[in-house]
Amino acid sequence: MAREVIYLHDVEPRPRYMYSWERFKHREVHWLVEMFAEMIGVFLYVYAGLGPTAALIIGNLTAQTGIGSLYTIGFAYAIGIILAITLCATTSGGHFSPGVTITLSLFRGFPKAKAVRYIIAQILGSFLTCLVVYVQWKDLLVAGEEVLKEKGLYDTLMFTNTGPAGVFALYVSPGTNLHRVLLNEFVTDFMLGLAICGVMDTTNHFIPPVVAPWIIGLTYATAIWGYAPTAIALNTARDVGGRMMALAIWGKQASGGPYAAIAALTNIPATILAFAVYDLFLGSANRTLSPYHIDFLRAQLQYQQDNGLPPQVHPEALKPREKSSSFGGAERPIGDMEVPEEPLRAENHA
Repeated sequence: MAREVIYLHDVEPRPRYMYSWERFKHREVHWLVEMFAEMIGVFLYVYAGLGPTAALIIGNLTAQTGIGSLYTIGFAYAIGIILAITLCATTSGGHFSPGVTITLSLFRGFPKAKAVRYIIAQILGSFLTCLVVYVQWKDLLVAGEEVLKEKGLYDTLMFTNTGPAGVFALYVSPGTNLHRVLLNEFVTDFMLGLAICGVMDTTNHFIPPVVAPWIIGLTYATAIWGYAPTAIALNTARDVGGRMMALAIWGKQASGGPYAAIAALTNIPATILAFAVYDLFLGSANRTLSPYHIDFLRAQLQYQQDNGLPPQVHPEALKPREKSSSFGGAERPIGDMEVPEEPLRAENHA
């Protein structure tokens, strides 16, 4: 049975100017609103993680113990990702990563022109976030630089993962084997990509949409807790935006050397491989959608149709009905299982 459609304006009256703005927003500049949502999502995710990272690095340099740890960094990024998805994904889809955007363009038909806009917005969001955090932490960052200069370690440690520049741009310690760093990055990105595939699978009854932000956030935190000491980036936007900010503040010496390419690019092929593996071996188009996903997709479709936006799913497939044809021609339910009118008898069950 179809549920009654109830809009927010039916239960919560809004000022007249908001109706005019929403019509303009959805029908004229929706592409800009989507980019803004991607920027804000990246801001929430990066902003949450940079603070604890600065606390750990500056605390170690200035001998202030206990103000930061790898665990607080992991939890902070997880909370930032949860905030980003829950607040912004309904507007833009919640990519927040060029690797995800490129992969969705290849595997899910995401428009290429929109993909370019999303990637620009993601990197710009990361760049601006790093600038904001730099201003907030500038006094302590400068104090950390002074400590390195007094100890004669500025040239050695400033542009490493333990120096003040390492709060924003990603670096490795001197002498680190880059082949192992590449392997570490690729496998960790692959794990994160599989988690993203799992929460996007509308036939996965173990993961309703409301749980998806937590799974992605905690998977990201797990990657940091276990593999950040070797060096991981996980997200091109986080890396490129942060490195651009470091170059703007400290110049070419903040470039990161050969590791910069590993940090910026590895997550893209790793995410593509994760989607390919999931589609080939773990997913199936012959499974039924969960009732939670059906409700979620119908609400999304209703929003798109009401505002003249191109639908992201097939409208006919989500029309309320009891059964849907399978490939073999037999009828089958698309959501909840049909409940028999009478309980099965023991002999019938046998």
